[in-house]
Amino acid sequence: MLAYQEVRAEVAKVYIFVVRAHALSRPASNMRAMPITLENVGIAVRDLEATIAFFTDLGLSVLGRDEVSGEWADTAVGLDGNHAKIAVLQTPDGHGQIELFEYIHPDAIETEPTLPNEIGMHRIAFAVDDIDESLAIAARHGCHPLRGVADYQGVYKLTYLRGPSGILVMLAQDLTKTTSG
Repeated sequence: MLAYQEVRAEVAKVYIFVVRAHALSRPASNMRAMPITLENVGIAVRDLEATIAFFTDLGLSVLGRDEVSGEWADTAVGLDGNHAKIAVLQTPDGHGQIELFEYIHPDAIETEPTLPNEIGMHRIAFAVDDIDESLAIAARHGCHPLRGVADYQGVYKLTYLRGPSGILVMLAQDLTKTTSG
């Protein structure tokens, strides 16, 4: 009889956990459920080929390349006469994508590189297995940390660097993950 009661108690605990998890997964009553996922991050670049080389050397893969123009592109982007070469790159885990575009028309506008404390979107971050290896790859492209590599409480090693076209890139290595080998 004792074994039955213990099993019943465990089943009740599992049931309560499932009910709580289900309740937490539902939106609050004042919020409407709306499916949304991040499709990609778009980055205008000065030199598409150099930027592709930088990111593929870091481990991303090219999913596709194209040249876009026409009325649909003008409407979508909001620029008349829009004409650009594009490439979509993906992280090895398949969850992150960036879309790089080099404008043919209208001419790309050069701006000062964004500073880390400026309002608005200004950097793209990547988790890497080995920050030293990633920095060596970046250095081959002439890209170096803005200041150095920080150790955040023994949990992360991270740094910001300027990538191609002045893109601010953060690299972070999770020190709590063990590497095989």
